Amino acid sequence: MSVIASKTISWFWLNLKFALSNLKIIIAANLIYLLSLFFLIEFTFIEFAFVILLTLILQLITFHIIGNFRRSEIKQIKSLLKNIAKDKLHSPEEIKLTKSLEEIENRLKAIFRRTRQDIASMKKMEQVRTEFLANVSHELRTPIFAIQGFLETLLNGAIDDPKVNRNFVIKANNHTKNLNNLLNDLIDISMIESGQMRMSFRYFKIFTFLEKIVMMLKTMATEKGLELKLNCESKELELYGDTVRLEQVMINLIQNAIKYTEKGSIEVKVETSGKQGTISVIDSGLGISENDLDRVFERFYRVDKGRSKAAGGTGLGLAIVKHIIEAHDSRIEVKSELGKGSEFFFKLKKNKLKSPV
Repeated sequence: MSVIASKTISWFWLNLKFALSNLKIIIAANLIYLLSLFFLIEFTFIEFAFVILLTLILQLITFHIIGNFRRSEIKQIKSLLKNIAKDKLHSPEEIKLTKSLEEIENRLKAIFRRTRQDIASMKKMEQVRTEFLANVSHELRTPIFAIQGFLETLLNGAIDDPKVNRNFVIKANNHTKNLNNLLNDLIDISMIESGQMRMSFRYFKIFTFLEKIVMMLKTMATEKGLELKLNCESKELELYGDTVRLEQVMINLIQNAIKYTEKGSIEVKVETSGKQGTISVIDSGLGISENDLDRVFERFYRVDKGRSKAAGGTGLGLAIVKHIIEAHDSRIEVKSELGKGSEFFFKLKKNKLKSPV
């Protein structure tokens, strides 16, 4: 009896050791143990009944201990989740569980970090949305009020004054153009950010593509006494992209260069390196301060608000450029110094099969 009792007690401690990992192991192990006793050990019916009874009692004690331990762990987890939900925790290091729940602790820490990041991102998006709506309201209000003012002045008698009527109509018309440009840019931004802007990628001859754009904008540069030139390594070089959207990018960059350059030249340059071609727009204009360089691609951000308004800018052009270039798996970059001009550039994939030698 003492041998059987000793074996049973030893088995009880073994149960405790494995209980925390899986209760099924306990049940299966006990069945195997009882069967092994039945087949391998000769003992009386009373002895066998005693073994079964002792095993069941010890098993109940084991389950009770395990249950209390598990309830304690669950209570810890519930408490932590409650504190996380109420935003009472400030650091993932405040999440502490017992060693047996180390994996759950690590997962809770990961959830906490991700939740914090999501909250911070949502707050930032809310701030951006608020600023965007405020900027849109302001940008729309300016041309609308101007048009309204000109029309009211004309209706109040100025329409019969040949000295001002035509001038007021021209100004009102210019503001309608600015309003139309703003609405078009807003539509583009909305389509890009919602993923509705469709892109059509293909290889195309970059020289032919840029030559057409340069010729189209040459008059605008000439009127300011500026030289607009194209410098391309090869007329046969082919790059990969959406020509419709890239035309929008290049027109915006070149027009900006013309607007903010008073004398000198603007160069549209194409260079190749490895598997890519770099397209640059280089001007000898006013330049951009170091403090503004990181923000020039933000929506409605203007380096010189007064000059941008006078030039008819919407404040969305470079933001649209940034989105389009990113859709080409590239990045628009800028190098600039006040009084020494600016260089905006980005890279596109080169056609290796038709690359110039």
